[in-house]
Amino acid sequence: MHSQVLQDCTKRVKLAFDRWFKTYKNGDKLGKPRFKGKGRYRSFCYPQINLDCIQGNKINLPKIGKVKLIQHRPIPEGFQIKTVTISRKADGYYVTLSLENKSVPQFTTEVKPTSENTLGIDMGLKDFLLTSNGESVPIPQYYRKSQKRLKTLQKRLSRKNKGSKRWLKALLAVAKQHKKVADKRKDFHFKTANELLSKAEAIAHVDAERRAGGKLKH
Repeated sequence: MHSQVLQDCTKRVKLAFDRWFKTYKNGDKLGKPRFKGKGRYRSFCYPQINLDCIQGNKINLPKIGKVKLIQHRPIPEGFQIKTVTISRKADGYYVTLSLENKSVPQFTTEVKPTSENTLGIDMGLKDFLLTSNGESVPIPQYYRKSQKRLKTLQKRLSRKNKGSKRWLKALLAVAKQHKKVADKRKDFHFKTANELLSKAEAIAHVDAERRAGGKLKH
């Protein structure tokens, strides 16, 4: 592995323990960071990489070489690649590029909330959320809809000998189904958030700990 990738691993461990020590000093009891074996370590990052690392349908990764990739969208003109993260998921490997363009202005989140530009939301159990305008967003129930398929796949997995090739193949099928549900949820959350932000400049939500008092947080 590249030396900077190994340095990034050490940085991740430090950040995890720093967060744990900080919350522990504040009186919050959180679990201690656990050891990540080879089966749990699912991503690694190149803190810097050559600007021309992508050539055609291949990306040149230091110490690994040229690897084929399916590029979802072209890199915008004027942007430079800062970091590259390789992630392992159930259906394959993904590469995430962090881009930078110094000419892009910095956006600020300082918005003065008023009754006209603020939208209040309350997360619920019956509905995903309710807005102060009286609109409701239903819960899509992606997991419930996929339970029948998951039951079939998990039953097949339970009949295989653990550690065998057929067991690994059945395990991958279960993991892919869970990823499919997770991707649907993620897409739903992004689209819902985008729709809310298109209607208001500030979003206020009910604090769960002080729901009885009706306190709002921005």
